[in-house]
Amino acid sequence: MSKAAELAKMGEVLTNSQIGGRRNMVINGAMQVAQRGTSGSGVQGYPACDRFQYNLAGTVGASTVTQNTVTDLPSFTKSFKVDVTTADASLATSDRLSISYKLEGLDVQGIGKGTSSAKELTLSFYIKATKTGTQIVELFDHDNTRHCAKSVTINSSNTWEFKTIKYPADTTGAFDNDNANSLSIFFGLAVGTNFTSGTLATAWAANDNTNRFVGQVNHFDNTDNNFEITGVQLEVGSQATPFEHRSFGEELALCQRYLYYQEAGNAFQRFAAGFMSTATVCEGYVETPVTMRAAPALITTGTVANYAVYVNNAVVQCSALTFQRSSGTVIQINGTISSNTTARGAVIMANNNDAVFLSYDAEL
Repeated sequence: MSKAAELAKMGEVLTNSQIGGRRNMVINGAMQVAQRGTSGSGVQGYPACDRFQYNLAGTVGASTVTQNTVTDLPSFTKSFKVDVTTADASLATSDRLSISYKLEGLDVQGIGKGTSSAKELTLSFYIKATKTGTQIVELFDHDNTRHCAKSVTINSSNTWEFKTIKYPADTTGAFDNDNANSLSIFFGLAVGTNFTSGTLATAWAANDNTNRFVGQVNHFDNTDNNFEITGVQLEVGSQATPFEHRSFGEELALCQRYLYYQEAGNAFQRFAAGFMSTATVCEGYVETPVTMRAAPALITTGTVANYAVYVNNAVVQCSALTFQRSSGTVIQINGTISSNTTARGAVIMANNNDAVFLSYDAEL
């Protein structure tokens, strides 16, 4: 092949549908963003890294989940780490614990699932676990209740290993083109026999729970066990490409579609400016940095006494703090106070407490 032909071929490869443009469908795959905090107890929800859920059904031991600082993996500085604090070597049949990542339908249309042009998917990630053996990672189609599960082997204890998994194209069942959860990635941690007693669903099929995590090792069978992942990348195509590092600012903005977090930081932090719509109710308005996925739920810390309305040059403790409505980029919250006032301008704020926060949760 001539030099000119080689250069032309290189240009073709670099601009094809897999490598050209944004490749990674996973937000925060390098675990850089942790708006809620860097550590939490292992219970259902999002205790650490944004977008990655500690997904628990049943009761499986106990753990601490952290956004861990990584020093032994080039190009990565953070991971999602599960540290087992209470072992569970005898799992109940219905127990199911995994780390999950959810994608909304609007973001998976390029897969072409459910059409004759459906594309293969490749998942790549770094994993470091105390327990060696079979690791199951499942893709689950929530719109059509279909799934495909693949296995990789953790070869060396407490050692970073790079894994790639290829998932076949699925010409059955298109994803809904909406902002609801269409596709999830599940990294198995500890699962009971209700999910392991069948045959692993290595091809797309109608969901059968017994075929979801066949062969999965129990990462919770010893308190010495840890489990970490980072560099998670899901892309269209049959080949894993180098991890797509994005700037922290870009990853934060992508995460803020699902969670916007306001931390006090000082004792009388102002959260929402507004006005007294009645003698006892302050309408406060928060402008979010990006359009949120859906109307969020308001999450507060501590008791309502930690919040106040600043009105008439005075700090008046709230008796209620409630979410009212959202336009996508503007959220209204109401702070209720007991004292009457004829003033108009007012601000919802922290009530002499620098540890409180307000967060607006629109997670899938």
